[in-house]
Amino acid sequence: MVKRIGKGQGRRAQMQISFGMIFSIILIIVFVAFAFFGIKKFVEVQQSASISQFKSDFQNDVTNMWNGPQGQQKLQYNLPKKVSGVCITKNTYENLYFLPRTAGFTGADISHIDLNKISKDLCFENKDGVVSITLKKDFGETLVTVLN
Repeated sequence: MVKRIGKGQGRRAQMQISFGMIFSIILIIVFVAFAFFGIKKFVEVQQSASISQFKSDFQNDVTNMWNGPQGQQKLQYNLPKKVSGVCITKNTYENLYFLPRTAGFTGADISHIDLNKISKDLCFENKDGVVSITLKKDFGETLVTVLN
């Protein structure tokens, strides 16, 4: 005896398959969205780490030049391309800041720099993720000069 499937039973089976497919697609979309969110956060953390590393390396290089009797050195630092430049100003609280100011990266107070030799903000352009800064100290000077 052959059982016949009624019109309602066949459609119910199709609906269950469709629901499973739709649910799978929704899960895939959710997983992809979380993946993009995680990658975005990872890139932001990497940029912040790069900025922090720059501040630390620059302060160390200025301190090393300050501890020596004299010297001149052109140094290169890696920065994210989101930062278009680095500037040194006479501001006593944060004498180093990043361009554009809207990027949200905080500046720093770099010690042992002769700010009296800076007439206006001294800015260095970020070229393909690299910033070049020259430090100089002559005999008898107590602070390090940043050259443009």
